[in-house]
Amino acid sequence: MLGEKIGEETGKITGQRVLPDEDQPPKMEVSFQSTGKILGIDFSGTGTYVAALRPTGHLRGEGQGVWMTKDGEVVTWKGTGVGRPTGRGMAATWRGALYFQTTSSKLARLNGVCGTFEHECDENGNVKSALWEWK
Repeated sequence: MLGEKIGEETGKITGQRVLPDEDQPPKMEVSFQSTGKILGIDFSGTGTYVAALRPTGHLRGEGQGVWMTKDGEVVTWKGTGVGRPTGRGMAATWRGALYFQTTSSKLARLNGVCGTFEHECDENGNVKSALWEWK
């Protein structure tokens, strides 16, 4: 069951590259920078994910990233998700799960949380995500 909304972020794609993968569908590495709030605390973040195009036209992705608060507290995350191209350039919509690790006392609750996310990237490289606790 989905619990409370625990975070959101907005940002911009900062780099993309196609990864070699002989005789397999194309994979693309995507990096982005963002700002947002997690558990009510402001952060700046960066993340990278690899998206693989499936024969059905859907996307499968895995990624990792780091968020840093204004007080220097750090949260790392790993995630996986499924997506689909929207038909507008390289834009895609994603749904998936994130897992966290932090030594921050203010954000320690994240260590036991599985977060579910909605992530949107538009044809101009803008990204927007929302995150809920999965209880």
